[in-house]
Amino acid sequence: MTVKEHLEVLLAPLLEDGDCFLVDIAIKPSKLSQKVTILVDSDEGITIQQCTSISRRLAKQLEELEVFTQAYTLEVSSPGLDQPLLLPRQYKKNVGRNLKITLKSGEILQGTLTDAGDSDITIQLPAPKKKPKTPVDEASLVRTIALDDISKALIEISFK
Repeated sequence: MTVKEHLEVLLAPLLEDGDCFLVDIAIKPSKLSQKVTILVDSDEGITIQQCTSISRRLAKQLEELEVFTQAYTLEVSSPGLDQPLLLPRQYKKNVGRNLKITLKSGEILQGTLTDAGDSDITIQLPAPKKKPKTPVDEASLVRTIALDDISKALIEISFK
């Protein structure tokens, strides 16, 4: 079992308590100690208190089980707005928000997330700024995209 898999097993019961879910685990080695970053979220958003509770309980287990033989830093946090969406559950949570999506084909789309399922999402593309010579078909501004076709999806923040 890898360290990442071991962490997933240890986290599972801790996350169920607050209806939270695991987004990602990143382990970055360095000369002095390795940094273990665990990103968790919930459908209603996660609080600092929930992150602190998960971190303390996980740290206690890591020490007892001696998962890490070297020095390490444990960080449990929510994914920030600069973190890409990775899970179907994250897309569902962000319906109604604007996304910038990079497809595996290289195409970049920007629009409003209108629907999210377990295998695909639907976005509403903005109407062209310049009035086109031929009328724009409203149906052409709605795109359904398979999650497997998405390379990266970021929430766009509007300061208007």
